[in-house]
This record gives sequence, structure tokens and C-alpha cells, in this order.
Amino acid sequence: MFSWMRISLVALLFCALLIFVLPLSLQAQSAEQLEVGPPPLHRADPPPAGATPEELEQRGDELRIEKDYLDSVEYYEAALKLTPGRAVLYNKIGMSELQMHRDKEARKNFERSIAADRNYANAYNNLGATYYDMHKLGAAIPQYEKAIQLDGTAAAYFSNLGTAYFGKKQFEKAIQCYAKAVELDPDVFDHSTRGGVQAKLASPEDRAHYDYVLAKMFAKAGVNDRSLHYLKRAMEEGYSNIKNVYKDNEFSTLRKDPRFAELMAAKPVAISD
Repeated sequence: MFSWMRISLVALLFCALLIFVLPLSLQAQSAEQLEVGPPPLHRADPPPAGATPEELEQRGDELRIEKDYLDSVEYYEAALKLTPGRAVLYNKIGMSELQMHRDKEARKNFERSIAADRNYANAYNNLGATYYDMHKLGAAIPQYEKAIQLDGTAAAYFSNLGTAYFGKKQFEKAIQCYAKAVELDPDVFDHSTRGGVQAKLASPEDRAHYDYVLAKMFAKAGVNDRSLHYLKRAMEEGYSNIKNVYKDNEFSTLRKDPRFAELMAAKPVAISD
């Protein structure tokens, strides 16, 4: 009888453990699944006492280039304490915050940068990129337009505006902006700017369509090399409507280029992320 009671007691305790401990373990698993990635960590030494604002800003720039965004913010903030109200520093803090996807913090710092200097085009561009990252395309467009109004020589601003229009599926406006960007910098789509943030397309489908639009734009301009380059990328990224290349008027001249036939015959394999 006693041993039966002991067994029953052990069984009850085991059930209690299942009831209370198992849900906790499931909660822990859920928390791990929800976590996008590890939080940024400090990897550099803290800002040294006695450093000049220029030294702190320069070190912040170096850390940002090295993608040590959290440390770069610390150095920029240290420089800002010594030189309060500098639009450039607020802008750089915002750029690092945006790279860490801290959109709200980034937006606040770009707004502070604009408040400190209403004619600072880069801050408007970067504020637009923040809205774009937050999927607020309607809010991003006026910021890009303001940046262009203040500085019409920056190819990245036109590229960003084009990407925002692309996201809204206003493809003709997007192509016009891209064409202006290429006019200012033929390599604008092959590199990023140091001073500003360039908008990134989220989904593989959008990236593939984006490259097809660029291929169409370069084909229309008669720049066959670049058109073929982006056409190949669109195929590698699995653009679903690639057969339109045979009927879109923009490719009429490119279709006569022997390299076009070679590319289409090769059928580059779609590359998965």
C-alpha cells in the first residue's frame, strides 16, 4: 500500500512538472524563434577621455565602415556632447541606427539633423530611407524630393526616389528617376554612397523585377552591355516574366545583338538566397 502511494505521489509530481515546466520551455522556444538576430554588441574600446570632437567623429566613421554600428553611435554621441547641435553628427548617428534597423531612433536623429540645418540634403534623403525601411513609401517620397530640391547632383537621391516609386508600382516614374540617376552617375546601381543611405528592395521578386526594369532602361538608351548585365541578373533572380523581353519595344535593338541570343540560350539558373 505504501509503495503504491509513493508511485502515485511520484506520478502526481511528474504531471505537475509537465503542467508547469513544459509551457515555460515552449515559451523559451517561441522567444528564440521570434528573435531576429543577436543584439549588437560593443566591440571597440569606449571613447577615450580627452579626445577631440574631430578624433571622436573620425573614429566613429571608421567603426561605421567596419559595421561596428553600436560603437560608432557611442563615438558620435561623445563628439556631439563636445559640439552640441551639429547636423552632421545627428545624421551619422541616424545612419548607424538605421543599419541596426532601429528605425524610430534613426528617424528622430535625422529629424534632429534637419532641425539643426534645414538645407542639409543628406538628412532628408536618409529620413526618406528610414520611412522606406518602415514600409511608408508615401512618407518617403516627399523626403527624397526635398533632398533633390536641395541637391540635384546626387545620383543616389534619384535612385532612392525611383525605388520608392517602384515600390508603389509606378514604374514609368521609377524609370525616369533611374535614368536621371544614371545620367549623373553611370555606376550608381553598382555601389553605395558614403554619405547617404540607399534604399534596398525587400523581396527576391522585387529585386528580380527591379533588375529587369534597369535592363529595359539601358536597352532603350542603347547601352547594351549594361542591359545584358541586368537582364542576366533578373534571370538569375528568377524573374517570372522574362519572356516579355521578346515583345517589349525597349529591347528591339538589343534583340539584334548576338550576345542577347547567347544569354537567352544559356538560361542562367535562378540563384536562391
